[in-house]
Amino acid sequence: MERINITRVKMINTHPNGIGFGIVKVETSEPGLWGIGCATGVRRYATLTTAVEEYLDPLLRGKDPDNIEDIWQTVNLSSYWRNGPILNTVLAGLDQALWDIKGKRAGLPVYRLLGGKCRFAVDCYGHASGGDMPALKDSIARLREQGFRHIRIQLGAYGSPQLAKPNPDFRAAGFGAASDTVAEIRPYMKIVPKIFEMARTEFGDEPEFLHDIHEMLPPIDAINLVKELEQYRPFFIEDPFSPEDIAYFKILRQQTACPIAMGELFNNPQEWLGLITDRLIDFIRIHLSQIGGITPAMKVARLAEWFNVRTAWHGPGNTSPIGHVGQAHIDLAIWNFGIQEQVHWGPETHEVFSGLPKFENGYMVVNEAPGFGVELDEAAAAKYPLPDEPWFRPIVRRPDGTPVRP
Repeated sequence: MERINITRVKMINTHPNGIGFGIVKVETSEPGLWGIGCATGVRRYATLTTAVEEYLDPLLRGKDPDNIEDIWQTVNLSSYWRNGPILNTVLAGLDQALWDIKGKRAGLPVYRLLGGKCRFAVDCYGHASGGDMPALKDSIARLREQGFRHIRIQLGAYGSPQLAKPNPDFRAAGFGAASDTVAEIRPYMKIVPKIFEMARTEFGDEPEFLHDIHEMLPPIDAINLVKELEQYRPFFIEDPFSPEDIAYFKILRQQTACPIAMGELFNNPQEWLGLITDRLIDFIRIHLSQIGGITPAMKVARLAEWFNVRTAWHGPGNTSPIGHVGQAHIDLAIWNFGIQEQVHWGPETHEVFSGLPKFENGYMVVNEAPGFGVELDEAAAAKYPLPDEPWFRPIVRRPDGTPVRP
């Protein structure tokens, strides 16, 4: 094929259905040939836009978009310091856009460039939640009716803050912000085994049930909770420890065979390398934008295969549709796929993005168009601008005011 070069790299920010997405678009010297990738995750849109348009764009103009590995490595080294969430996120958007271009040039879906299909579709887990047991039971039943074989169960928000005392001591003392919430350790630890007991009693052995601790417990309490949950055969328990506490995985593994998923907050390969090679986790849960895109994710998946660790890429609602599609193409191609997170897209998101996957009987099914098969309508994206106010993660505290690490 005739050699082409990159002519522009830009950021497109949009906020359909109240959710912000950052999309990197790479334009080329071939008229009409461009690629898009997901640079969403840290929600620092102004910082990410600056990184793309003031640093990536001048660095990459004139380069050959076919050389994905070389571009990834040189961009990763371009600021000397690396493995941070900002650089990794914009690098992920760039990397995915380059794979999109390569697929379009080849006339093939990206999964075929990654090795071809290893399964016919991508199995997903649904999210069941409710403020009380009856509501959670109804939520599980709805997902089963939709065909989901894997269901994550949560009682309310992470850590079940609705079980805490309504007027925590820190609030009475005027400490913290009015928007801060509270999560108490003991009520949460008591309720989680009960929701698993309810789920197994009401729905039997067929559904696979998952739960996300979301690092809401001190490590020793998380170990005790996971041990207690083992009797209910969870598909996995997610994020029992904060990244700062990963040394506790050795203690956890010695005390329970409960499957564990971990990794959505990881940036640096050293955070997941030992967990995989020491067989301390069963599912790698990393966020593709957080680690730099398709190229490093494929390397993680190939490494994990040798240790029989499966993938469960982080795919929340604030990952853009193109980000979910990128994950799905990896899921189709690798042997050690585990499960993929379900997502719903509202009507405004469908207005901005076309060619999105369909969900059928609990599976995500991608289209067979070249590249990732997703088109972005920039005029529609501009109709939904980012809000003026920056986003900050809500602070969760213990009753005395101590911030809880996610």
